[in-house]
Amino acid sequence: MRALLREGEIFIILSLIFSHWTSAFFSKDSQAVTDTMHTKENSCCCSFDDCKLTTEWLLSHTRHRPKLAIVCGSGLGLLADSVSNKQCFRYEDIPNFPVSTVPGHEGCLVFGQIKGKSCVFMQGRFHLYEGYSLCKDFKVGDIMVIKDHINLPGFAGQHPLCGPNDERFGIRFPCMSDAYSKDLRRLVLDITTELGYSNFVREGVYCMVSGPNFETIAEARMLHILGSDSVGMSTVPEVTVAKHCGLRVLGLSLITNKVSLDYSREEKVNHEEVLQISKMRAEMLQNMLITFIARSHQVESINNNSGSLYSEGGH
Repeated sequence: MRALLREGEIFIILSLIFSHWTSAFFSKDSQAVTDTMHTKENSCCCSFDDCKLTTEWLLSHTRHRPKLAIVCGSGLGLLADSVSNKQCFRYEDIPNFPVSTVPGHEGCLVFGQIKGKSCVFMQGRFHLYEGYSLCKDFKVGDIMVIKDHINLPGFAGQHPLCGPNDERFGIRFPCMSDAYSKDLRRLVLDITTELGYSNFVREGVYCMVSGPNFETIAEARMLHILGSDSVGMSTVPEVTVAKHCGLRVLGLSLITNKVSLDYSREEKVNHEEVLQISKMRAEMLQNMLITFIARSHQVESINNNSGSLYSEGGH
């Protein structure tokens, strides 16, 4: 995906699921890829030439030239079904592309147009991910506009940019202090106000853990002290890679349940609850994103006027 978009274009993350794949796929740890997901012949596409081959194959098979890339989490794949002039490619048919093994995930790369804007959607990701609230002010069903993140696996060396750096992708030490575009966040918050969604949309800090287990109470308390508003097992690797490539990023995380900070509570996390909440908010998320796509040119105008084409981050 990072070779398909040019610097300054928009990368949107809808966070509901976890991507060990992204960390391994863009690092040199091919064994991690083999351990976490299946690819054709267990190969790992991690070099610039591999990504270029995938990009050239896609561009030779579609007339679309997308300006926005959208990763759809669980329950949000219907957004890709609403595009016009749709062209769909199964992951398994794309050279050097990983194949989802999670039941219920479509596993398709979808090109098309929404409101006249050319887009590409990842309809199905490569593991289960959920967004869980650590903030007492957040409620189940809230949509969090991500303003920053904490990359715990990155502190331990599980990082998508580990290994030799290819300058054709980006610089060796990218700045992450502005990973989530302020202008994109401002635009989507304005849209939520206009749609009447302000009572369940708020900004916050997302913390990524590696999983696949859910957090202990002691771990959840630690994350809360660190300043996390929500915790999940996704998003950060994709955002890091997008930022590395100079893309602008908008991240949205659906709060699917509350993390327990109290030893006396008996509630337990389950994936069925996650899917139920996802379905409840799917239509509203679609409305937000369709409106955002239609008005994305407003952000481009802001940056053109300021003389900067979003060198600060990815979409």
